[in-house]
Amino acid sequence: MSSENLPTSTGRKPRVAVVFGGRSSEHAISVVTAGAVLRAIDRDRYDVLPIGITVDGRWALTADAPERMAIADRKLPSVDDLAEPGEGSVVLSADPTSREIVYTEPSSVPKALGEVDVVFPVLHGPYGEDGTLQGLLDLAGVPYVGAGVLASAVGQDKEYMKRVFTSFGLPVGPYEVIRPREWEQDPTAARRRIVDFAGEHGWPLFVKPARAGSSIGITKVDDESGLDAAVEEARRHDPKILVEALLTGREIECGVLEFEDGPHASAPAWIPPVTDHEFYDFEAKYIDSASGVVPAPITPEQTAEVQRLAIAAFEAVSCEGLVRADFFLTDEGEFVINEINTMPGFTPISMYPRMWEASGVDYPELVDRLIQAALRRPTGLR
Repeated sequence: MSSENLPTSTGRKPRVAVVFGGRSSEHAISVVTAGAVLRAIDRDRYDVLPIGITVDGRWALTADAPERMAIADRKLPSVDDLAEPGEGSVVLSADPTSREIVYTEPSSVPKALGEVDVVFPVLHGPYGEDGTLQGLLDLAGVPYVGAGVLASAVGQDKEYMKRVFTSFGLPVGPYEVIRPREWEQDPTAARRRIVDFAGEHGWPLFVKPARAGSSIGITKVDDESGLDAAVEEARRHDPKILVEALLTGREIECGVLEFEDGPHASAPAWIPPVTDHEFYDFEAKYIDSASGVVPAPITPEQTAEVQRLAIAAFEAVSCEGLVRADFFLTDEGEFVINEINTMPGFTPISMYPRMWEASGVDYPELVDRLIQAALRRPTGLR
């Protein structure tokens, strides 16, 4: 890539770096999300710099081409398909007084690309949504969209998320955690713990990676014969696994968005049972276009309660910007929180933007509100 074609800061518009891709198993979904965000950002108000992170961790300048970031013919996009040719990489200065972006190539003089005013990180999963990128941006003194280091880390780790929820009195379903050392040193004892858990709560169980999203690596296990394969599948994505009891009822989601006066909750959505899948898994969400019903067909009292619980979860984890909170509405009429997502999907069929659209905030306004909330917040401790 020749230096004369490198992007530079222009005018006085705030400059937004959209960072996407990453090293997690949710790389492709992050690319799809970035495409939707890039399409929606008002170019009259903001100067935009797309930065992709490859699966091996290289920060690359990418084409500003949202049309190439969608799932097409069941093929998932990647940063490698979008990165500018060459081995150049993007570096963010760690000097909090500069916010400078620098482009470097082997055997070439580094090229300054100008300062960034705010980062819109649309990474999902480890190495981006889990507080690691947020820590880097805090060190660099750059404002960013979404939760800070602690909230991002807690929101990524389902074990500690549930522990925080419990400490704040939020209703959580039965679960068991198998740590890496337990399975590696004594798999028989670890397996027995899971079987005992099933004896108490019943089969089937859900075995999932403790720190992954988009329903990747999750297996519904109907009996003990499928347990080892389910554990190994989860451990392909995370050495720590979570085992959850089946909760019968309806899946209800609710979005939280930070306004000038604090967090507000959206109209909730109902995720109906999927007929061609065991549960609402990755393919149902992103490939086969399963979609929820907005607003959820629940009573006004239930709507108010799930909105209250969603905001309570947002506050319990000290979130900022946005959250999608996922619940079960049990057959007994009680809400149980399953998890939150501090950077929910923004794909064209994602529930978070759909819930806010039904609440009067369309997609471009949603993106703008998130950028403005990030620009309002001070950097550092807050």
